[in-house]
Amino acid sequence: MDKKCVLIVDDHPLFREGLKSLVERSANYRTVGEAGSGKEALTLAAELKPDLVTMDVSLPDMNGIEVVRAMLKVIPEAKVLMLSMYPKFDYVSEAFKAGAKGYVVKETTSARLIQGFDALCRGEFFVDGQVSQDLVAKLSAAPTREVPTIQEERYALLTPREQQVLRLVAEGVSTRKIADSMKLSPKTVENHRTNLMKKLDVHSKMELVKYAARVGLVDMDSWR
Repeated sequence: MDKKCVLIVDDHPLFREGLKSLVERSANYRTVGEAGSGKEALTLAAELKPDLVTMDVSLPDMNGIEVVRAMLKVIPEAKVLMLSMYPKFDYVSEAFKAGAKGYVVKETTSARLIQGFDALCRGEFFVDGQVSQDLVAKLSAAPTREVPTIQEERYALLTPREQQVLRLVAEGVSTRKIADSMKLSPKTVENHRTNLMKKLDVHSKMELVKYAARVGLVDMDSWR
């Protein structure tokens, strides 16, 4: 039986190396490529047409969930397994809406990860560990849960780093101080702010602040 081809997408080289080693040791899978950014992942996916894709949520240039959505337009037959540090319901929900078939936290075991691959290849969905617990808790509360607003849905699509930048900008922290606290360059912080404005469809710093207030990050009274 031919081994299934896996494309690994993660911005940490050491993590990619470890995951590649795991895949290569397995009986039914082989690594066909690695990508450290969203754009690179889309290019390789179109070129290599992998059977499986492991996708990190947080990438330096794009949200992993956005990458999944774009990738599946090009190779709809691919099975995507999200592999992330973030087991929260909003991330899981948005990932599955985008077309992912599985969601696993990075603390999972090698055996469970391969089980996830196997499940996706059988046409099944797969969630693991903390993800399952969080899903059960949220779905159990579903009857009383309000439908998310457009603002909340857009916020859920931001990467954790973008969410942090949004909160700090809304709190009135300067670009230089944000850069220092997050150990980034001021230019990178400005790029994050530009991306935030595009994703949230706002056009000024004050609109960013108002948006942050609507999703509960800051109190607008503090700006008066």
